[in-house]
Amino acid sequence: MFTAFERMVAWRYLRARRGERFVSITAAFSLLGIALGVAALIIVLAVMNGFRQDLIGRIIGLNGHLTVAPASGRALPDWQALAERLGGLPGVEQAAPIVEGQVLLTGEGGGAAAGLVRGIAPEDLRDRPVIARGIRRGSLEQFGEDDTVVVGLRLAARMGLRLQDRLTLVLPQARGGDFSAAPRQRSLRVVAMFEIGMPEYDNRNLFVPLAAAQALFGLEGAASQIEIMVADPSQVAPVTAEVRQALAGRPLRVTDWQGANSSVYAAVVVERNVMFLILTLIVLVAAFNIISSLTMLVKDKGRDIAILRTMGAGSSAVLRIFLLCGATVGCGGTLIGFLLGLGIALNFDTLRAGMLALQGTPLFRPELLYLTQLPAVVDWREVAQVVGMGLGLSLLATLYPSWRAARIDPAQALRNG
Repeated sequence: MFTAFERMVAWRYLRARRGERFVSITAAFSLLGIALGVAALIIVLAVMNGFRQDLIGRIIGLNGHLTVAPASGRALPDWQALAERLGGLPGVEQAAPIVEGQVLLTGEGGGAAAGLVRGIAPEDLRDRPVIARGIRRGSLEQFGEDDTVVVGLRLAARMGLRLQDRLTLVLPQARGGDFSAAPRQRSLRVVAMFEIGMPEYDNRNLFVPLAAAQALFGLEGAASQIEIMVADPSQVAPVTAEVRQALAGRPLRVTDWQGANSSVYAAVVVERNVMFLILTLIVLVAAFNIISSLTMLVKDKGRDIAILRTMGAGSSAVLRIFLLCGATVGCGGTLIGFLLGLGIALNFDTLRAGMLALQGTPLFRPELLYLTQLPAVVDWREVAQVVGMGLGLSLLATLYPSWRAARIDPAQALRNG
């Protein structure tokens, strides 16, 4: 596309000579601006992807990707057959019956708090990666024995609980309208404490065996809902459609994690889009710098362009020379930004550990400590979009100055020069 003569002239124009350093400095700043903009976009998008993946993983890892609950009432009849049927659907990894309810908690030391009890089979709880990885004290091996409970670490700290302490669950509501009925209560032994990094969950959730929860809430032989874990949470919509089709005609309500956490998910998406827009402005400003530097170069080289035209170079050759000048700056900056951003994003964990070590003090409060452990997830489609945008803006920025250079009248330029 470009001849050797055009490449040689473009390279000579880009090199700084005495009296022409200002144009070269402007071009260098344009290259640096595009490189920093592209690198910042790649790094920020990777960090935002990691934040979204980690946040959603913590939320849905505790609550399940899909929930099947009765449209009315508390009990889900025939839950064993229903769980077995849903567990066999394509894309479903686990269908766990759950009994859930609010209780009053009292500890041996006299502490009291409100808690959310989740009754679940021991094998289903052990298969939850978020809980299995989040055990800080004790072990899930004992969970399932008579009168055992797994509590959030912050809840245990607030109530002064230690391993093997007794925790009493009190259900104050009387059943059946008999005001003389005594509240239900059950004393359980703390066998493990978990921490998933979300204070609202670590501070109020606790897990008990399914049978114990059924007895406490008066749901013997029933469950309040079935939580479904899917292979790919980001592709939960097709599985939701399969579940709804399998349950068609039954008075059941199906909710996926995107619908249940729509406000959180929407906030993360909006924040990511705003960050993308803000950082795109850096690349856009650098592209305008290319326009200004090329315009100054054309004005400075007006006499040289006229001489080239009188020696036989066509307007298309002049156009290509300045296109090559601008493309060298824009594409070079995009390539440098791509390599810099990708290098930082792929080695984010190592760099973060080094920065934390240099800082010497925690960057976040204890309840937000999980932010220091966020991964950087590189989405290659987004990287391709960023690189494509950088190249596109760079090439667009070269069109007008190159067109102006090609339209210079040789006689007028020589007369004015």
